Amino acid sequence: QVQLAESGGGLVQAGGSLRLSCAASGHPFNLYTMGWFRQAPGKEREFVAAISRSGSSTYYADSVKGRSYVSRDNAKNMMYLQMNSLKPEDTAVYYCAADLRSRNSYYPRDYEYWGQGTQVTVSS
Repeated sequence: QVQLAESGGGLVQAGGSLRLSCAASGHPFNLYTMGWFRQAPGKEREFVAAISRSGSSTYYADSVKGRSYVSRDNAKNMMYLQMNSLKPEDTAVYYCAADLRSRNSYYPRDYEYWGQGTQVTVSS
């Protein structure tokens, strides 16, 4: 079992920045891939970023590439998503997720555990 909890969401103006955090517990953190996903109202959940177990490999959706950076601190059981140059279309609930099979996947179905989500709202 893995428990995940996101924090750091909020309301920000377009062009601003936010740093999301994800705290993990219940399973050795360095043994699984972590991902960030988001879901806007009326839309399907979509991939944002993923990071390998060691943190040496990162993956991004084209929509956030160059503006967002995923990182992890295995000593603290934490993952982060730094989001810069935010746009109104980034508005969504952001979720962190864990894949115990470490597939570095872009697909929500490959992640077994999910947090409750944190709202990010970007105003124009």
